[in-house]
Amino acid sequence: MDYLALQGGVRLNGAINIAGAKNSALPLIAFTLLTKNKITLENLPNVVDIKTFFNLLTMLGCEVSKIDDHTTCVEISKLNSTKATYEIVRKMRASILVLGPLLGRFGHCEVSLPGGCAIGARPVDLHIKALEKMGAEIRIEGGYIVATAKNGLQGATINFDKITVTGTENILMAAAMAKGKTTIMNAAKEPEVVQLCEVLRDSGVEISGIGSDTIEVYGTEGEGLEIPTNIKVIPDRIEAGTYLCAGAITNSQITLHSVEPNHLGAVIAKLEEIGFRLTFNQDSITIYPTEKRNAFTLSTTEYPGFPTDMQAQFMALATQCEGSSIIEERLFENRFMHVSELQRMGANISLRGNTATIDRSHLIGADVMATDLRASSALVLAGLIAKGTTNIHRIYHLDRGYEDLEAKLTKLGAQISRLEE
Repeated sequence: MDYLALQGGVRLNGAINIAGAKNSALPLIAFTLLTKNKITLENLPNVVDIKTFFNLLTMLGCEVSKIDDHTTCVEISKLNSTKATYEIVRKMRASILVLGPLLGRFGHCEVSLPGGCAIGARPVDLHIKALEKMGAEIRIEGGYIVATAKNGLQGATINFDKITVTGTENILMAAAMAKGKTTIMNAAKEPEVVQLCEVLRDSGVEISGIGSDTIEVYGTEGEGLEIPTNIKVIPDRIEAGTYLCAGAITNSQITLHSVEPNHLGAVIAKLEEIGFRLTFNQDSITIYPTEKRNAFTLSTTEYPGFPTDMQAQFMALATQCEGSSIIEERLFENRFMHVSELQRMGANISLRGNTATIDRSHLIGADVMATDLRASSALVLAGLIAKGTTNIHRIYHLDRGYEDLEAKLTKLGAQISRLEE
């Protein structure tokens, strides 16, 4: 098993490119199950989760042809199974995204209950209740969601009790195959959801309310979709935010290319509040050093609010800010598992329920263990400024969502190596 070794205390400098968004690529891969022509996906991030999802499509009988590390063609004409097995689904929660398209297109599917990062309960009951309202018969049997819609799915009004990104995406794809109009209320508004809506629209699905909390979809009654152009995945706003934090925690000037600044509003606003100056071009961001880093307060919430996927990184940054910073995690109950590992490095963090108070800390390198994807990146950030060497173990979490992390940090001047245990 691999681990990362970082030598802290090095200023960063230079420019890197940001990869395509994993959280947009995954629903777009699931979307291919709705199509009748060969689909080419471009700007895919070269990370483990993407490879896992393509393995799932292959197991279903789809033809998956990798053109290069960032481009793959998918053709589903030879699909011969609608069962997503535990062997694959246990590795990645996003596998649940095949539920809506398989059921909507083929009228039957079996999808294993998902696994993935241990950051709290992310139940799929919202997906199931919505599909049942659209006429599906669903039961849980042997750890599988067994779903049937003998006469096809019917358009319905879906009012999510809680905003759910994957739930919104699943029902969008199911609704594209349903009969009649589906109205999704309390829909997620993330850029990744917007891109899926735009791809559905470009494939001939009548859809309105894109980017709002109420989306209307007029289904095609199970008719396979045909998209006339290649699909280019949007930039990864979480990867971009993580590298902006790398510049911030080391108080360095770095530039990120291939980004979409409009998707980073909450992150940029918080960095500016801390004291950093940032400049923007059409697809690039530069962060500059500052004389003083101010303490801050943030609460995670749904887009366009502050993203939960950036909470751990800002906690690492808070250890270098003057005074006491306060972070409230509103979305996941177990997303403070990185706290104990940061404390091993000397971080002065106190927890009370879902709120963390972080005081300025002198970090010292230590052996630490990654517990989930974003917690892993927080430990990397801490290692960049800790005195001595930090060894980060169980980095397979990092490999799920960050492409060429060591290479990109090395390009910026960090001293980081991937080694074998």
